[in-house]
Amino acid sequence: MGTSILDALNVRVEGSGDKYLVLAHGFGTDQSAWQRVLPYFTRRYSVILYDLVCAGSVNPDYFDYRRYTTLDAYVDDLLNILDALRVNRCAYVGHSISAMIGMLASIRRPELFTKLILIGASPRFLNDGDYHGGFEQGEIEQVFSAMEANYEAWVNGFAPLAVGADVPTAVREFSRTLFNMRPDISLFVSRTVFNSDLRGILGLVSVPCCIMQTARDMSVPATVATYMKEHLGGKSTVQWLDTEGHLPHLSAPSYLAHQLEIALSQ
Repeated sequence: MGTSILDALNVRVEGSGDKYLVLAHGFGTDQSAWQRVLPYFTRRYSVILYDLVCAGSVNPDYFDYRRYTTLDAYVDDLLNILDALRVNRCAYVGHSISAMIGMLASIRRPELFTKLILIGASPRFLNDGDYHGGFEQGEIEQVFSAMEANYEAWVNGFAPLAVGADVPTAVREFSRTLFNMRPDISLFVSRTVFNSDLRGILGLVSVPCCIMQTARDMSVPATVATYMKEHLGGKSTVQWLDTEGHLPHLSAPSYLAHQLEIALSQ
């Protein structure tokens, strides 16, 4: 990136609190996914928001196919942002892919993070022996084929399934940010995420973690949350959310904000 990372990834700091809180969005969204959650935290925190390089709100020229083949490059981005802002300690909320990015970042720099809150997190989406990730390889390949064949049709089918709850505004919002992504970048990132296997690094995470799992998430079975709790290296808890879907910050923002407040106070 020729421009500064703060500009390139649309970094914002909102609020006036003396503690830092990072809100990191997942695949298919951008930082606007937090817009209805953010007001609950700006009085007590300085809230850091940014866009992943794959988001549709970022100049696609910044997406380097050679660099972003694994999640490590996304970890570099997160740590470079925190260093550029001179952040020494922060709480971190990561959704989906950003939950994994936060865990990897905490392994590299554990002193930076007071707590990780992981929403809709999965170290591996594919089933593997006794491990139930939720998907067979053939199912994933069908998803990739559908994305390649007709991205618009795929989004229109995927968005309501991912949102899960009957919240049309959330479906519209998720569809909007999925459509903002360039289809080739969306497919490339999907392949990266679905082919990742981070089970082996869970034991290296020493920062306290709160795993937030909704009642029904088509992307992440409840068994994954239990698996993570059993394998994370530090103190970890599971907070079972009384809502459905993979995107509670879109479908139930007030409820999620309250659950985040509880997790951050513990």
